[in-house]
Amino acid sequence: MAQALPKQITFDEFIERLPENSEVRYELHDGVIIEMPKPTGKHSNVTGFLIEELVLTIIQMGKRGIWTIPRESIVKPSNEKSGYEPDIIVLDRDAISSEPRWERESIIENATSVKLIVEVVSSNWRDDYHKKLADYEEMGIPEYWVVDYAAFGGRVFLGNPKQPAIFIYQLIEGEYQVSQFKRDDSLISSTFPDLNLTADRIFQAGE
Repeated sequence: MAQALPKQITFDEFIERLPENSEVRYELHDGVIIEMPKPTGKHSNVTGFLIEELVLTIIQMGKRGIWTIPRESIVKPSNEKSGYEPDIIVLDRDAISSEPRWERESIIENATSVKLIVEVVSSNWRDDYHKKLADYEEMGIPEYWVVDYAAFGGRVFLGNPKQPAIFIYQLIEGEYQVSQFKRDDSLISSTFPDLNLTADRIFQAGE
């Protein structure tokens, strides 16, 4: 007997259903609400380390008070069927003043508000490498990092045997161009040209 497909919901329905003050994170993927894996201690350590390094670099670049890293935000891709809560997002304070739903709901709809999105990979790695990558590219997010500190991803990305890696996708003429960083490679970011950080230093934060 054929099984009924789950009813897809809209982005606005997803926002209405989000429980307040929940310790569980939810995202909307192609009209379906997904409960996100609870971050491990290592995942949280890597995310926290990166936030600290990015904040320091923002200050060094003279962008303090201009760029900000919010505790929570939801990115609404242009397909209207998904909603993501990035591990790290760097926003332009001037641009988010034009976001109609930021003050009330912490929702980002315009790529011009975003300087950088970072996803620290966990067991649902396919979302970071495929779904979110495609949606952020279509939306026009200028820079997107995939930080695979524990080599969760597939061998097509990480090689065989798999090795931890960081992928920096930069939007050039509407398409992402990717650079890969491993071991003692220094990260190269067009958004953060003054960043002084190697892949290994990030991976060590998760050990």
